[in-house]
Amino acid sequence: MSDWFPGFVLERRRIGGVELNLRHNLHDAVGRPPLLLLHGFPQTHVMWHRVAPQLSARFALVLPDLRGYGDSAKPPSDATHAAYSKRAMANDLVGLMGTLGFDRFAVCGHDRGGRVAHRIALDHPGSVGRLMLLDISPTLTMYQRTDMEFARAYYHWFFLIQPEPLPERLIGADPVFYLRKKLGGWGSHGLDIFDAQALSEYERCISDPATIHAMCEDYRAAATIDLEQDRAHPAARIGCPLRILWGERGVVQRLFTPIADWQEKSSGAVTGRTTPGGHYIPEETPDLLVAEMLQFFGGD
Repeated sequence: MSDWFPGFVLERRRIGGVELNLRHNLHDAVGRPPLLLLHGFPQTHVMWHRVAPQLSARFALVLPDLRGYGDSAKPPSDATHAAYSKRAMANDLVGLMGTLGFDRFAVCGHDRGGRVAHRIALDHPGSVGRLMLLDISPTLTMYQRTDMEFARAYYHWFFLIQPEPLPERLIGADPVFYLRKKLGGWGSHGLDIFDAQALSEYERCISDPATIHAMCEDYRAAATIDLEQDRAHPAARIGCPLRILWGERGVVQRLFTPIADWQEKSSGAVTGRTTPGGHYIPEETPDLLVAEMLQFFGGD
């Protein structure tokens, strides 16, 4: 897939005992502002393949697979699900950026990656200069406002958190079918928005039973330890400038109020807008996203 990411390097780095798979352009980006791009469920860092090449001349880009996803490590977990908490993932990424020479950086996170980015901004406020979140409202807010319509649309939030091995066994019986149903249901044009190679990569990764288990642990953590950590510090706020984008045909648009939701969690400026299409903004409307990133993150 080197043709997807011209000029990028694929490597692995061990951070706190967890090996992370990542792609970057740092060898050719000295002096450019660092930008960390975080993927969502059920994908990998290759979801940025239509965005990263357009940004590579302006930013020092780092595209990791979150722990548990893609080709990153799948550490063992326990009944607390702490190994897949957003705090653990946030620590991975701050550590990763530190090993790459960046103590302060901008972040754009989609879906689960956005929830990890939120935690980075709370736990490591000195590390994040600017933050962009794609198609999410805060996790605690979304759980607190759960109703029948949300439960139907986001049934996976309640399915994946069931005790193991129930969701693992059911997904594992036909992981490609499950992946395609999830991807096809959240976009504006079904699976047609996805590049065939990208879809093949997502299928390869979800076919690993360890990945299926890690994804379930990610959601179990979101419904337990992540909520506990959110509730433990209700006054915690994002302090940096925050930009929110969400799909006009998506669930977040239909059931939530993203700018108002994030203003409740922020002490700095919050701006945002809808985008044409659905949930998968980096693959549905990449040119629009690139323009938004260039304007919000700078890079001149």
